[in-house]
Amino acid sequence: MIIAGVGLTVLVVLAVGIAVARKIDGDSAHFLVAGRRLGVPLVAVSLTAAAVDSNATVGNTDLTSQFGFWSGASLAIGLAVCLLLTGLFLAKPVNRMKLFTLADFFRIRYGRPTEVLASLVMLLSFVTLLAGNLVACGFLLERFANIPYAWGVVLSVSLVLAYTVAGGLFSDAYTAAIQTVITVIAAVALLGWVAVTYGIVVPEGLGPFDLGQLTDSAQGAPINWATLVALGIGDIVAIDFMQRIFGAKSPEVARRSCFIAAGFTAAIGTVFALVALTATAVLGITVDDGPVLFTLLADVAPPLLAVVVLSGIVAASFSTASGAILATSAIAVRNLFNQRRIVVGGPDPLLRWTRLAMVPIVVLGCVLAIRVSQTGILLTLAFDLMLAGLAAPFIIGMFWRRPGAVAALTAAGVGLAVRLVLLALTPTLYGVPNDLLYVENTLVGAGFDGWATLVSGAVGFGTFVLVGFLRPRPESERLSEAEQVLELERELDEDLETAPAATAPVPAA
Repeated sequence: MIIAGVGLTVLVVLAVGIAVARKIDGDSAHFLVAGRRLGVPLVAVSLTAAAVDSNATVGNTDLTSQFGFWSGASLAIGLAVCLLLTGLFLAKPVNRMKLFTLADFFRIRYGRPTEVLASLVMLLSFVTLLAGNLVACGFLLERFANIPYAWGVVLSVSLVLAYTVAGGLFSDAYTAAIQTVITVIAAVALLGWVAVTYGIVVPEGLGPFDLGQLTDSAQGAPINWATLVALGIGDIVAIDFMQRIFGAKSPEVARRSCFIAAGFTAAIGTVFALVALTATAVLGITVDDGPVLFTLLADVAPPLLAVVVLSGIVAASFSTASGAILATSAIAVRNLFNQRRIVVGGPDPLLRWTRLAMVPIVVLGCVLAIRVSQTGILLTLAFDLMLAGLAAPFIIGMFWRRPGAVAALTAAGVGLAVRLVLLALTPTLYGVPNDLLYVENTLVGAGFDGWATLVSGAVGFGTFVLVGFLRPRPESERLSEAEQVLELERELDEDLETAPAATAPVPAA
């Protein structure tokens, strides 16, 4: 019954995703940013569905059961903080820029070399994020359908790919409406059942008000703060979030949608963390039995509740995976291979090649998901890299015009180098053994876990500010930015011709 109910949900999502594909009409602007037509309901639910994925549900419950509320709930709370900060400071200006991808910002602001480096980092981070969502789907199918884990990963990503290839951001937004409704109903129903059946039981020292988890190193405070900072700040450079913000029909719609999504994300993440604490305290469920949430639903919960909650998890995972596939493919084609939108004179090459690029992207995601079968860890690591390398050039560079390409490239290079070195030297990664990239050594111990994220982020931001002061961007970069803006405006023109565009006028110094 359980797998049949989840399967029915998947079929509905797949059907809706394919049905709305007709809105694409052969135009990459419709495919990548939904023609910039989305209102508050669709932008808000798509942002929520992107945030409340398997990492913030399955990963959340696993980490909470082991280390306490702030270890797991920080995944969702960090994402909520990201959405809140984005709504306060960035949603309006980036929506006004009419970008196709987030990497477009780095090209316009800093030039081609920075665009390429930023694109590579984004691809690495979001293939990691994609993998984290496939992990949960693989475990779910293994547990409830007796499908081998690796094949479950492949099946899940194949279904997501089917409607993402067809409808792009339109499919993502419309399916997110279904996915978010299911996820909210699942969270409310699960909390209600646990509260009525067992009460909300919080083990001593592990609850939301036990702030030693945020102040005491012995209770994992550095790791919990690293999670909050990596997701709260590093996730601002999230290409899937930004893709949805680009699709909003106005800056105000983008801003309001971020606030609504932040509220839903924090609330749902808190619910799953409280459920995990109760399951551990009352029922003795641990990660030794497999993912805590799956064990609870398979062995204890009523079948109908299990269907609803698992459908919510799968739906949320599909939405995030869809956004990651779409955004990474667009960046690979548009920003690495420099393909542009053409809507007159034949098929739009940006649309065609973005669809084709989705295949190698999902292959890489599958390989990583099979190699590193973690959920919340992969989410945090993805934005850990963004925090160290790209957050400063994007966030500070949006408002402070003095730093140029030298500052951006130096900050990204130094921040990423420091983070990767510390990743290789630290034996644990957010509280679990580092089986991703560890070189045995006596220099760094497990006590440095968490600090590696904070130190790398501080190095990235500090380097950008220091080099920005010492080496302001030259006038040639300012003129190049003006030309890039005009080039983007020409590309947005619905009457774009296939002939090369005229050279942009150079503004007065």
